[in-house]
Amino acid sequence: MNPVELIRRKRNGEHLSRTELEQFIDGYVKGSLPDYQMTAFLMAVFFQGMTPEETRVFTEVMLHSGEVIDLGTLPGIKVDKHSTGGVGDKVSLILAPMVAACGVPVPMISGRGLGHTGGTLDKLESIPGFRTDLSIEEYKKIVGELGVVLIGQTEKLVPADRKMYALRDVTATVESIPLIAGSIMSKKLAEGIDALVLDIKTGNGAFMKSQEDSLALGSTLVGLGNQMGKKTVGFVTDMSQPLGTKIGNWLEVVESVDCLRGKRIPDLMEVTYVLGGAMVWLGGKAASIHEGMKLCQDAIWSGKAYEKFLQLVTRQGGDSQLLENLDRYPESDHSIDVISPLDGYVAGFDTFGIGVLATELGAGRLKVDDVIDPKAGIQLQKKVGDAVQKGESIATLSTDKSEIIQKAAKRFLACISVKGSAPPVLPAIHKYIDDKGQHPWTAPSLY
Repeated sequence: MNPVELIRRKRNGEHLSRTELEQFIDGYVKGSLPDYQMTAFLMAVFFQGMTPEETRVFTEVMLHSGEVIDLGTLPGIKVDKHSTGGVGDKVSLILAPMVAACGVPVPMISGRGLGHTGGTLDKLESIPGFRTDLSIEEYKKIVGELGVVLIGQTEKLVPADRKMYALRDVTATVESIPLIAGSIMSKKLAEGIDALVLDIKTGNGAFMKSQEDSLALGSTLVGLGNQMGKKTVGFVTDMSQPLGTKIGNWLEVVESVDCLRGKRIPDLMEVTYVLGGAMVWLGGKAASIHEGMKLCQDAIWSGKAYEKFLQLVTRQGGDSQLLENLDRYPESDHSIDVISPLDGYVAGFDTFGIGVLATELGAGRLKVDDVIDPKAGIQLQKKVGDAVQKGESIATLSTDKSEIIQKAAKRFLACISVKGSAPPVLPAIHKYIDDKGQHPWTAPSLY
C-alpha cells in the first residue's frame, strides 16, 4: 500500500477498495501509519465524502479492528439505543432500566461528554462508587443477571475508532456523515446487540443543526445497521432547547430518578417513551412501537423501572441509598438565579451556548483531561413557550468557581430570547426512519 497515493485518490474523490481501506486503517491501529497521514485522509473524506459502499466497508473494517462481543448464549433479543448527543440528554439513565424492566436485555456501552454535550458515563460516575470501567466478562455477566448494563468502551473494542475519534476532535473533521456513521455503528455493532434504536438530534444544540443534515445522517445510520444484519430504526428528535430541565451530571441523575419515580417532564419523557417503545418492539415484547410505549409507561408507574435502576447502580458499585435520599448529596459553593429583564414568553434558547456555559461551570470538559465537577450545572425554571415576568428566575446556575458565577449569569441571559407573544413549540419527535425510508411521526397520548 502506498498511503500517499491512497490519500491523493480520496482527495480527488475516487473510490477506495476494501483492501485499501483495510490496509490503511490496520496500519494506523498498529502504528506504522502516522497521525499526519490519517489526518490528511480524514480531511479528504470530510470534503469528498464516501460512497455508501465505502461507508459500509469503512464501518466493517473499524468494527473488526478489535474484539466483537458475542452475547449469543444469553436469552432474548438484545437491543441498545444511541444518541448523537445534546444538552440535558439524560435519556439513557431512564430508558435502559425501563426497557430492561419490560423484559428486553439492554447491553449499553456509552461515552463521555466533550465540548458542549454531556456524556452518560460522566453522569453515572457522579453517583459515588459507580463503576463504568468493567471488563467484557463483567459486562456479559451483569447483562445475564439484570438484563441491563452501562459501561464505557474497553481497550479491546474498536481501537481504530478510539484513535481516530481523538484525532478527528482536534483536526476539525468531526462533522462528516461517513465518519460519524462509521464511528457510531462500529462501536454499537461491537457490543453484541441484535437490534438498535437511534436518536438523531437536530437543532442549535445538536452536531447536525439542520433537519436536512440530521435526516441524511439518520438514513445513513439506519441503512448501515440493517445492511449489517441488525434491525435498526431511528428518530430525529429536537435539540433546539435543552432536554428536560436540568443540565449537569448529578443534576441529571436527580432528574432521571424523579422521572423513574413517575414525575412528568413532558419533552424528556416523550422522547424516552418513544425510543423505549421502539426498543421493546424490536426486542419482541410488543406488537408495535405504540404498544411498547404503553409497556414502558407501565414499567415506570409500577415502580419496576426505578427498582431496576437501583439494582443496576448497586451491582456496578454505586451508592443506591444516596438515590433514595437525594438531599444528602453535597451542593455547589455558589449559585445564582438568572433573572428575566422583562415580561413576555421564552421564545428560544442558544442551546449550544448553554451547553458550553455548563462545561465552564464545571459540568463538562473542553479538553479530554479536564476534571468534571459533578455538582455543577444549570437548572431551568422556564422552557420555550413559558410565560415569564420581569424579575422572575429563568434558571439557576451552580458552580464552585466563584470567579465566573456573575459573568456566567450574564452569558446565560444572552442565550435566551424573551418576546411579547408565545412562540410555536417544536415537536419533540420530528421524523421516524426505518428500512423503508423517512416517515412523519404521530405519538399516542400517554397521559
